[in-house]
Amino acid sequence: MLRYLPLYADRLLGRLVKYSLAALRRTDPDRASDWCGSIARRMGPLSPAHRIGQSNLRAAFPERDPDWIEATLRGAWENLGRVAGEYVHLGRLWDYDVQHPNTGRIITDDSKLFFQLQNDGQPALCFAAHLGNWELPAVMAAAHDMPSAVLYRVPNNKAVAREIIRIRQPLMGHLIRSRAQAPLEMAAALERGEHLGMLVDQHFTRGVDVTFFGRTCKANSSIARLARQFECPVVGIRVIRLPDHRFRIAAEGPFNLPRDAEGRIDVPQSTRMITSVIERWIREYPDQWLWFHRRWR
Repeated sequence: MLRYLPLYADRLLGRLVKYSLAALRRTDPDRASDWCGSIARRMGPLSPAHRIGQSNLRAAFPERDPDWIEATLRGAWENLGRVAGEYVHLGRLWDYDVQHPNTGRIITDDSKLFFQLQNDGQPALCFAAHLGNWELPAVMAAAHDMPSAVLYRVPNNKAVAREIIRIRQPLMGHLIRSRAQAPLEMAAALERGEHLGMLVDQHFTRGVDVTFFGRTCKANSSIARLARQFECPVVGIRVIRLPDHRFRIAAEGPFNLPRDAEGRIDVPQSTRMITSVIERWIREYPDQWLWFHRRWR
């Protein structure tokens, strides 16, 4: 009987997520965000992951006092809860109107760069981090008819994975599952002229050694490797959560990546450069990053 407990727990989790998402669909994006954010802010500090966050923040900001650490972590839990609550409403969240910019919940000062990427006839590489609501850039590309592909990780729970895919498929571009053949699929997307986006701020076992908040860790080098192969623009996109349920979409680039003696893009140095950009983003809004991941191992 005991050997079946993990299976039962997995099924229970899948049903719980399914019913929770169904309940969230019955409300509006703002209420769903507020409700889930409030729950996560209260319940998150009770989880084992909170201790990971404490350790990470103390190492990243050794000059900060315990009160600041706890306040920042509660903000990070709230942001994570809001992302969960907003997930079923992603299509409604994106309301940017090119004819009347910055009049809705989406604000950006970088529309010129986005239009340039959309109309230059080239593929592009877009890196992002788990900041604000990190799902919105993929929604943005599809909403404005930009040929795009997104690398994503499949949740371990099959029922949860099905729900996530069901939400993502109509709202995002070509979805590429993170697996052994993903590099070939990513290269194929760029060959088709698509704009490939990926989150590159978490531990990557086969990655490049980088310095992140003063400590060595492994970083995903896929952006740099693909840039070396395709010589296409590389941009960084982040989402900043604002008051009143609004979001700022900020972009940087195209970046002039470091090159080696032969004039080709230097993969390790470029990966370190991208990591430094992400660190700068996090330092600006530390309470909007996902501190509960074991980034340093």
